[in-house]
Amino acid sequence: MHRLIYMLMGVLVVLLSTTQASWLDLGRVVVKQETTELGGVRVVIEYELAEGKATTAHPAYVFVRYSSDEGETWSLLLPECLRGNGFALVDKPGQKQIFFWGATETQSVDPKQLKFHVRALRIARIPAGRFEPRAVPGNGCDTSRIHEPVTTVPEFYLADTETTVAMYTDYLNETGTNGLGYNTRMARPDRCGIVQEGEPGNYKYTVTPGRENYPVTYVSWYDAMSFAAWCGLRLPVEAEWEKAYRGGTYLDGDQSKQIPNPIPDRQYPWGDEAPNADGIFRCNFDGQEDGFSHTSPVGHFTKFNSPYGVCDLAGNVAEWTLDWYSTTHHAGLDGFRILRGGSWMAPPEACDAITAATALPIKESSIMGFRLAK
Repeated sequence: MHRLIYMLMGVLVVLLSTTQASWLDLGRVVVKQETTELGGVRVVIEYELAEGKATTAHPAYVFVRYSSDEGETWSLLLPECLRGNGFALVDKPGQKQIFFWGATETQSVDPKQLKFHVRALRIARIPAGRFEPRAVPGNGCDTSRIHEPVTTVPEFYLADTETTVAMYTDYLNETGTNGLGYNTRMARPDRCGIVQEGEPGNYKYTVTPGRENYPVTYVSWYDAMSFAAWCGLRLPVEAEWEKAYRGGTYLDGDQSKQIPNPIPDRQYPWGDEAPNADGIFRCNFDGQEDGFSHTSPVGHFTKFNSPYGVCDLAGNVAEWTLDWYSTTHHAGLDGFRILRGGSWMAPPEACDAITAATALPIKESSIMGFRLAK
């Protein structure tokens, strides 16, 4: 972890840059305070987004967290409170600015003492429109068919990769001083790689070297939801997840309808070929033939991304969604949540567009992770 020090109107402001694995690297981060023409105070956050790091199809989601008590506690600066060309969805590289007028609303006696963390995540735009769902309502057990499959999904965004060990470690170091969100099994270097040190109330977390870019595991549904809220994002609903996996009827959306999906009912993100067809390994599944005995680094199989350029939707870790598992006899009672995509312990056939697992939201497993949506 590197220490970045800036002068803010004569006051020393320290920002800690976090591990960059799967966060986009933001260059030349500068924070300054200005007095506006109307006499109010605003904070200006400047950074540079490198060429190729953000496009219309894969913008950067930028969010800011701040501390007014020397880094003891951190809060999200809500997008509704920000202006400028550098917050929320940024689709062009270059020098960016974020303006925040709420300096005096942060419970800080001296607004010049505020500290900020600025992070960015690359996400894929999924245009609005129809798609060909293959998942059956109720995971195939809703014989009454009360719940009709969703066939049209509004525009949304989905993270290019699964949430990584390094990203989750940043989250724990801001929110997990009492151990919340951490499972001692996360210390296993072959399946996760987050080490907890210190005493309750003052825990610190580090990443086992080399594990930064692997997907975080041993996270419950509640942990995933908390991390998403920490970023100002959410988990995808199952229909969104499946559309990102297989593509819409038109890949550019129903408003344009210029790019038909060549395989709208595809079985896998890349098409219908099995994950191990012809000795070519297209995702991380059970066994070591694909080169990994456990999880693989996120983005390793980018040649076999989904039609929208989303990686690892098949295999690696099963991904939590927002949706309940509902059946005719247990709707609203069992509390199970849906996971999609198979995992590193799933046979190749179970990494397809149809198979879904279910688990209670308190479940924590080495085969389960998540990615973020907006």
